[in-house]
Amino acid sequence: MVMFAQKEALIRLLHDNDPETVRLVKEQLAAGGEEKIPELQELMRVDDECVSRHARDVLTTISGRSAEEEFSLLCHFFGDGADLEQACWALARAMEPGVCILPCEHKLNNWGRQFLVKISGAVSNRERVLRLSQFLSEELEFRGNSDNYYCERNSLLPQVIETRSGIPITLTLLYMMVGSRAAMKIEGINLPGHFIARHGEVFFDPFHRGRILARRDVEGILLRQGLELKDCHLQPATHRQMLVRMLANLYYVYDLHGNCEKRERVRHWMQALKCCAE
Repeated sequence: MVMFAQKEALIRLLHDNDPETVRLVKEQLAAGGEEKIPELQELMRVDDECVSRHARDVLTTISGRSAEEEFSLLCHFFGDGADLEQACWALARAMEPGVCILPCEHKLNNWGRQFLVKISGAVSNRERVLRLSQFLSEELEFRGNSDNYYCERNSLLPQVIETRSGIPITLTLLYMMVGSRAAMKIEGINLPGHFIARHGEVFFDPFHRGRILARRDVEGILLRQGLELKDCHLQPATHRQMLVRMLANLYYVYDLHGNCEKRERVRHWMQALKCCAE
């Protein structure tokens, strides 16, 4: 009877005509954290769109805070060989509370199975890269987002999978993930100003539809920035370096668009990764 009375009281408060009252009630529910989830789920089942919408908002807030804490902890202990794919999912959950990761993983697994068939009979690294690029850029139509490069969605893997577009590092990650599901090892190359991929001795550019790069092409990328190509530039990036670069891209986007709250959140994570490496 007490629980019923509490539920009815919450419903009345969430229907209050004063927006400030509703806001305070929602803040108080969110402050209760995960302990309030059963209560909020009960409110979600109420046959009242207004109440269920408010309950859904609070659940999203609680989920977002939990995801932020999870990713922050991950950054504090993320070593060079840590699981980068899981870090990408954790980052997406932290930046987009309520995002559903499972469908993305199913797509990647399915693409990996398809590519495993397509790669059958390939005898050279170059041929494997050509087949992967054809599969991802031509059949699945993944492409570099040149029109809207400085956009948050380009750095969040679920959005990249949904829109089939991204920036160099996230498209390289996609190639790495699909390739790994077919036992094809792909490494990221952390060039200044650009990010490319490598399979064995073959360098290629996922942002430009998987185009294979000769050494002179890589030299040209650095030359445009007034830099000379050195062997150290061609060393595979560690998973920690890749995660740092992804966060640096997000930091730049949020700074560019004046989103101070998200910018500071990302700065905190970058600092945690830096401390982790020391």
